[in-house]
Amino acid sequence: MEAKAQARFVRVTPQKARRVVDLIRGKQADEAVATLKFAPQAAGETVRKVVESAIANARVKADRANEAFDASALVVAAAYVDEGPTLKRFRPRAQGRASQILKRTSHITVVVAPVEKKERAR
Repeated sequence: MEAKAQARFVRVTPQKARRVVDLIRGKQADEAVATLKFAPQAAGETVRKVVESAIANARVKADRANEAFDASALVVAAAYVDEGPTLKRFRPRAQGRASQILKRTSHITVVVAPVEKKERAR
């Protein structure tokens, strides 16, 4: 049973968040959390929280369906970053001018699902 978690309107640029999300796509969920815990990028903490939330959502879904839950069997099935709204700010420049500063936001989505039995045997 797959579970999903989202973090919306995160104040990190989508390009920087995608670098971190690319590290964990397709990995075991526990391994992804360990990787993100030591990732030097600032977006690593936010993505780690989303992965942990997806694991917790899978646990709740399994409890509601009266199924056995095994966190070690979960894999990051999908992980992607969409662009959120951009905050537009202005900064004073020389000779009375102003330049625009774009503060980008991201929507981070992580889907975890159990490994198929055929794949586990490999």
